Amino acid sequence: MILDQVSDFPLKNLVIEPCRRNTAAAIGFATAKLLKQFPEETVITINSDHFVKDEKKYVQTIKIVEKLLKKHPEYTILVGIKPDYPETGYGYIKLKERHSTIDDQEIFTADKFVEKPNLETAKEYLLSGNYLWNPAMFAWKLSTLFQLFQTHLPDIYDGLKKIYDALETANEEQTINEEFDKIRSISIDYGLMEKLEKMLVVPANFGWADIGNWCTIKDVLSEKTSDNVVKGKNFQIDSEGNLIYSFTNKLIATLGIKNSIIVDTEDVLLICPKELAHEVRKIVEQLEKEGKHEYL
Repeated sequence: MILDQVSDFPLKNLVIEPCRRNTAAAIGFATAKLLKQFPEETVITINSDHFVKDEKKYVQTIKIVEKLLKKHPEYTILVGIKPDYPETGYGYIKLKERHSTIDDQEIFTADKFVEKPNLETAKEYLLSGNYLWNPAMFAWKLSTLFQLFQTHLPDIYDGLKKIYDALETANEEQTINEEFDKIRSISIDYGLMEKLEKMLVVPANFGWADIGNWCTIKDVLSEKTSDNVVKGKNFQIDSEGNLIYSFTNKLIATLGIKNSIIVDTEDVLLICPKELAHEVRKIVEQLEKEGKHEYL
């Protein structure tokens, strides 16, 4: 998929994990590979399924992160998104105090990560001004990140170090396959991020969204909340604010339907209010529990 979208991407730059071991292992593996080739460089991790509206501001933010790491290579740098409404589907970063300024951008120390809040708590976060959405954009000097693995995830570090030592040798592929398979599965958030103390935050506002549910897709694709976003055949009367997404040739007719998600596939038809789109995982969990994997 990457090569289809970025045709001139060098194949040698694809770092592919031999099996699934969650984000700590994946990021650690990439760190080992990069550290071997570019020991003095920095790295930033960015989720590939996120939406960015203002690319210019996005690039400016990344450049500020790079400058910050050159000044403070011992720190972990976080990008935080200034919230414009009380979102309950995102995690948050709580700010501690002002640290410095780079290119007229205020930099803050991080107090802690906060899990997804309920609506009342999210409203309090928005009013306080001390909380930012957490888009999971983290940056380090490569050597610092490898050291953090050694300090906080020593069992995973042992496997990564063996991989690092085997890189560019005749045993590289065999060592990667053997050692990566042994690494325990844990996310970078629980395994590393929540244990860190030296963290700086760059507040940003570049039109970010986590495309984690159908409601977010609707918001990204529409200019107004009252707009209907339609893919496929639709006939509607007195219907607004809907996402109607069809993977079939079936005509979807709506009458008086408002603020809803309708997704039609060959095997499954999903209908739910927009505000419950983030709860669709409950359906997935229940289908898995009942062994109805053909509908997943």
